[in-house]
Amino acid sequence: MKKDIHPTYGPVVFRDAAAGFSFLTRSTLAGDTPAGPGRPAATVEWSDGRTYPVIDVEISSASHPFWTGSSRVVDTAGRVEKFRRRYGKAGA
Repeated sequence: MKKDIHPTYGPVVFRDAAAGFSFLTRSTLAGDTPAGPGRPAATVEWSDGRTYPVIDVEISSASHPFWTGSSRVVDTAGRVEKFRRRYGKAGA
């Protein structure tokens, strides 16, 4: 690998504010890079006592409808009837 071209890779906490869920992982967002967004300004103290940069996300596996099983029911019968009225056979 070439030196000095790869971004810094380190621990970061991703936090889902809607679900109150957070997880610690590693990301390239941990380091300061001249070409990228750089290190987040916000930090959080994790359960191990260390302070990590935190990134707030809108949706995670804890709040996404596919993973939580709280998906919406789509009214397919109404859509089918609307399609038949619009594009049904005219001469039948």
